[in-house]
Amino acid sequence: MRAKAIGVVFALVVPFAVAGMARAATCGDIPVETVKAPTRTVIYAMPSSSMEPTIHCARPAPGCEALLDDRLVVSEPARDVRRGDVLAFRTPPRAAQVCGSGGLFVKRVIGLPGETWKEVKGYVYIDGKEIDESYIKRDRRPLTETMGPIKIPTGQYFMMGDNRSGSCDSRRWGSVPRENLVGKIVKILRAG
Repeated sequence: MRAKAIGVVFALVVPFAVAGMARAATCGDIPVETVKAPTRTVIYAMPSSSMEPTIHCARPAPGCEALLDDRLVVSEPARDVRRGDVLAFRTPPRAAQVCGSGGLFVKRVIGLPGETWKEVKGYVYIDGKEIDESYIKRDRRPLTETMGPIKIPTGQYFMMGDNRSGSCDSRRWGSVPRENLVGKIVKILRAG
């Protein structure tokens, strides 16, 4: 596994209570927990701002908002995938060519199989209707970006980072086949 490919910290946590957790907030619909000393986690350090502000990476990396990288609890395999879910997945080969890295990424599901995606001045439209993306900060939305329309193939998903200005995603390397989906992010562990 190429740790630097994801751009966020990715962790698999054994499903049991972690000592020292306190409920903090949510990022979209993913719970955020403040953790003093997480235990029994496997951590991959993959700092990038592609999912800021939902998932923090550590400064001084460009665009990062936190002192320490977030860790992510992932439920495998990815089931009942819906628009808005944040998933870990294996990138298509083109990602390595276009982005300079490939492997395991974490992004948000924006387009579902059979839908038509387009972006107009930084706002996303699915089948001609603008979708609500309240999790995107205005300063991270490329207001000059217009692309598409792109028909998403059957059995594939259109993935985008929440930091649209700093994310190399399906806009650059295409949709992700269902068999590449690894798991759904179900909790963010944030140092505090």
